[in-house]
Amino acid sequence: MRRILVSAVAVAILMSISCCARAQTEVTLIAPGGIRSAVEQLAPGFEQKTGYKVNATFRSGGGTTQQVVRGDAFDVPIVQPPYPDVLASGNVVESSATPLASVAVGVAVKKGAPKPDISTPEAVKKMLLAAKSICSPDAATGAAAGVSVNDMLKKLGIDEQIEPKLKRVRGGGPGGAGGGDTAMAMIAKGEVEIGLTFLSEMNDPGIDRVGALPREISPRTALVGFVSTHAKNPEAAKALLQYLSSPQAAAVYKAIGMEPGGTPSQSK
Repeated sequence: MRRILVSAVAVAILMSISCCARAQTEVTLIAPGGIRSAVEQLAPGFEQKTGYKVNATFRSGGGTTQQVVRGDAFDVPIVQPPYPDVLASGNVVESSATPLASVAVGVAVKKGAPKPDISTPEAVKKMLLAAKSICSPDAATGAAAGVSVNDMLKKLGIDEQIEPKLKRVRGGGPGGAGGGDTAMAMIAKGEVEIGLTFLSEMNDPGIDRVGALPREISPRTALVGFVSTHAKNPEAAKALLQYLSSPQAAAVYKAIGMEPGGTPSQSK
């Protein structure tokens, strides 16, 4: 009996050591889906350079903010401004604010389809009114791209006219995250004529990017990273933020339609 007890204690100690070691070598991150493609491309280089393993969770912009405010344990939260609730929660180190990139909502069509003119607000209005069907991420899930689309339609004064043909889609991730990917899959299959989501989410090989919506009707959405006050390894969290704001990262952001950098003081 004593031998069994000693063995059980030994196993428990080994498991505890294993968990502690994993915590020391893992960096957890939570971020909106708009930066998912970039993080997934950059993580292997960071891991090779530092030896830390990136464990990333992606949600909608609103869903990410809710988890950070709630105090869920992530080493590096990436949020979209404005974020007064995030700062007020005390769950991030305010001085660690690191602007990473900003991204525009763009237009996509099925691969090979004619690309509409979206060079001016009036051209965008004409395109949307003429389209037979439109899709975008569902703002009700907290999707920032969906919120931007709703705001843009109101600015153009056509929200009521567009409503009957606008499909607001949800993804398969937590809380419906991933709506941008779902919208692009619908475009690729020819189920919908015009797709609206962040340029960084337009990765389906079956679609063509038309371009970004004009700034006058669709401001860019910024992404800012922090070190969490709950970080198990603050130094590793800082290292990841430095990597995500490095020249290597800037090249990846540009390649997927994002604009590197920004000013944190403008994001509060």
